[in-house]
Amino acid sequence: MKKQEFWFVVGSQFLYGPEVLETVEARAKEMAAELSRTLPYPLVYKVTAKTNREITDVMREADYDPSCLGVVAWCHTFSPSKMWINGLAELRKPYCHLATQYGSEIPNDEIDMDFMNLNQSAHGDREHGFIAARLRMKRKVIAGHWKDKRVQERLASWMRTAAGAAFSRQLRVMRFSDNMREVAVTEGDKVEAQIKFGWQVNTWPVGKLVETMDAVTEKEIDALMDEYRASYDFATEDMKTVRYQAREEIAIRKMMDKEGCEAFTNNFQDLYGMEQLPGLASQHLMALGYGYGGEGDWKVSAMMAIMKRMGKDGNGESAFMEDYTYNLAPGAKYSLGAHMLEVCPTIAAARPRIEVHPLGIGDRKDPARLVFEGKEGDAIVVSLVDMGGRFRLICQDIKCVKPILPMPNLPVARVMWQAMPDLETGIECWITAGGAHHSVLSYDVTAEQMKDFATMMGIEFVHISKDTTVDSLEKELFLNDIAWKLGQ
Repeated sequence: MKKQEFWFVVGSQFLYGPEVLETVEARAKEMAAELSRTLPYPLVYKVTAKTNREITDVMREADYDPSCLGVVAWCHTFSPSKMWINGLAELRKPYCHLATQYGSEIPNDEIDMDFMNLNQSAHGDREHGFIAARLRMKRKVIAGHWKDKRVQERLASWMRTAAGAAFSRQLRVMRFSDNMREVAVTEGDKVEAQIKFGWQVNTWPVGKLVETMDAVTEKEIDALMDEYRASYDFATEDMKTVRYQAREEIAIRKMMDKEGCEAFTNNFQDLYGMEQLPGLASQHLMALGYGYGGEGDWKVSAMMAIMKRMGKDGNGESAFMEDYTYNLAPGAKYSLGAHMLEVCPTIAAARPRIEVHPLGIGDRKDPARLVFEGKEGDAIVVSLVDMGGRFRLICQDIKCVKPILPMPNLPVARVMWQAMPDLETGIECWITAGGAHHSVLSYDVTAEQMKDFATMMGIEFVHISKDTTVDSLEKELFLNDIAWKLGQ
């Protein structure tokens, strides 16, 4: 998918004559070209569709063209929607209905019936919207003038989500060993995950990783050490330990690249033949865009890789995260998120430091890791859980703050945040929804994007926001259970 684009399909009909159709086409090309200058992917004008055959042909072509990530439709004039049925029924790519019009204002002196016949998006978009609703079609509707910044931002956000969905369909996850013993939430139906998301989730032996590590050369390690120096401060003189992390990283990446994997998991209960649990190694791989899940959590690993693609420049500020402990003092109620080693440095507030400390878990030598504080700002935490028969995507709005305590004896990367709507209600809602202790924390992926992703994938979505109450969430989950049992 080196060439990635979205197709712009405009609806009209023959009723208004050739001059109107020429005007519609010229305007559509102008809009696509101008929008392409602000959007993250090109918006390519394809056709002013006037017949069932034209619409069906372009939708089939969109499905089979790997460069097409999705379709954006707009009805400039009135487009009778019966002719859209066959094409929309066959389309499998993400679909956005852009409800807009060419001009932003009604021209008082110019408006007449000719103007009305040409500029009737309010008419055409409603007809078009009905047939998508009648087909129970999964879609995104964005309304507003196409030159408005907010409309362009929402369309750009949807495009990035569609790109994440396309990435999901070909994602492979490399598991080193199984998940942590006796843990429930890291389990899941990998066959169903491939059906719903496209993920291929398979296991490779730790022994194979050790063999690959043994074959890593000192020259390769030297080159990666230079990368570390360029990105991080060294707060240790134990270069032997840091070099061992580099050896692990090179081997993991070689195995993933060979197998076409872009996400991985490991498990501190299975480090056979290894001297250290990968800490710095995993963190730097995440900074390069690979997904990661600790303790064998393949669902969070895949979601992290996808959310990175959905973020800025295709490798956004998203990180593997775990709720660790709370500050429950009145007036200062926060969650402290961290992990024993593996938090992505793309969310750091300042330049991370490489440090070496005892781990106290895994029964191996002290590993090197990146230590830093997460930056301040609005963010989300996301958890994908297997509910048995369906997947549920839980998204909670949070506000990250500078940690209120220095915590000088805590040698891990950490983030402190206020959960929405408040800490106690947020905890109750997260637990009520079944949210995992592992999550993906993201500063540049939005809740709207995650909702769009859930829509594209046909899975349940739960959003915990500033307006959520435990009662309202319980009712929502109850209704969701009924809807999903009845097949939505």
